[in-house]
Amino acid sequence: MYGDYEAQRHWMELTIHLPMREWYKYDLQYWGLDYPPLTAGSWINASWFALDASRGIESPESKAYMRTTVLVFDSLVYLPALFLFVRTWHANRSARTQEVALLTLLLQPTLLLVDFGHFQYNSVMLGLTLFAMVCFARGHDLLGAVSFVLSLGFKQMALYYAPAIGSYLLGVTIASCRPRHFVRLAVVTAASMLILFLPFLPPFAPLSAILDPITRIFPFNRGLFEDKVANFCGWRVRLQTRKDDDARAGVVAAREPAPTLPLLPYALLTSSLSFFLFSFQVHEKTILLPLLPLTLLLSGVTSTEMSETWEIGMLVSNVALFSMWPLLKRDGLGVSYIAMTVLWNRIVGYNPFRARPNSLIQYLSLVTHAGCLVLHVLELLFSPPARYPDLFPVLNVLLSTPVFGLAWLWSIRRGVEVSWALGGLGPSSGSGTVPNTPTHHKATVSRSENGDVGEASGAAPLGIGRETGARAVSLGYAQGRRRLAHSRRTGSISSVLSAGSHHEFEQK
Repeated sequence: MYGDYEAQRHWMELTIHLPMREWYKYDLQYWGLDYPPLTAGSWINASWFALDASRGIESPESKAYMRTTVLVFDSLVYLPALFLFVRTWHANRSARTQEVALLTLLLQPTLLLVDFGHFQYNSVMLGLTLFAMVCFARGHDLLGAVSFVLSLGFKQMALYYAPAIGSYLLGVTIASCRPRHFVRLAVVTAASMLILFLPFLPPFAPLSAILDPITRIFPFNRGLFEDKVANFCGWRVRLQTRKDDDARAGVVAAREPAPTLPLLPYALLTSSLSFFLFSFQVHEKTILLPLLPLTLLLSGVTSTEMSETWEIGMLVSNVALFSMWPLLKRDGLGVSYIAMTVLWNRIVGYNPFRARPNSLIQYLSLVTHAGCLVLHVLELLFSPPARYPDLFPVLNVLLSTPVFGLAWLWSIRRGVEVSWALGGLGPSSGSGTVPNTPTHHKATVSRSENGDVGEASGAAPLGIGRETGARAVSLGYAQGRRRLAHSRRTGSISSVLSAGSHHEFEQK
């Protein structure tokens, strides 16, 4: 019934004209509201959102207004979040590298086509999650928890990130031996969620009213399948932290909590891909959630480095956009689809059809992209048989799913490798020193009760990539013996992290 554009418009209509207690009960057969309460309304032109009478309206003016609201929300939430992320997580990189990273994140084609073309507000949810990551990197755990709750309050799909976020915060609490910090996190999180749903709770509404939004946000009565899904239970990544001897004196080693921070993008990727691949009621647009941490990782490397992260990231990003083709085709976005694919790959410098692939991943990328191209040509030239009207969408799924599965396995493996580089997995690694790093270079920090990080006396500064010559949380973790050797010579903690390749993992 008119598609997601009408769904968003209709939900604005409901939130304008109905009391909040009626939002999740009104005419559920016609795009019943199934987003959390932060989904809001508009007051520009009453006729565009007249209750019931405006159903199906798609005037040029109303469409221009609706699409402008996406741009406004991008400017207010998503763009500042991207800017802060680049300035925080790539702080040790050059200004030009930060600009390239920002451009890579800003022009992610799948998000742009879904939000501006198909029409949704996913950038708000993703931007709030990015704000949470920035807060964690700067030591403001409580503010990060509130930001993530707001992300959940805007779209429940942010729950795909919850295992990773929750594990990170739990690890921070355990590593710092501060049970009061855990209590503060629990209270702030619960209070934030309570405020969001307060209109559905006593004394503002009967206690049973809370079931209305809950049953709409989690519609288990729809059954297992809705469009293209799988059916398994999500897998959860736990971030490992270890206590250092210095913690007994009230000082936390550089690995706590900041050294678990490089694991967070991989944990977010693994958690969100797990839900995308193995949970129920999954829409193809849900690939946007794994794409966020993957693009964050991608923003830390360049085409000249040709690292495994770069190859995997670009392959999955392009295949993710390809997997959206059946939806984008129905929306008449074929030209935009082609233009954004070519533009983004050109800007970031990726060419899957290079003359001489020199790795297994590059060969896989060449075959996969060739398959995507062939499938597009076949769909253009031939109509599917009457007996199999969904032939091309099914072939699309069969080509895309193995790539997503490969990315899932890769993210798990990289999480193990980076965890090893951060301090090892065995009992012998509990010294709190990054392997092969001179002990006098070990950075220590004190962490206040409110979660802020500060320097300990006489210690090296702790930050996201602030060590001299370090790549630090340049999220690509570029590979190679040269960087590993350099990190050992300089004793730079973050250089060791950036050399955390498969070779290093085997060597250790």
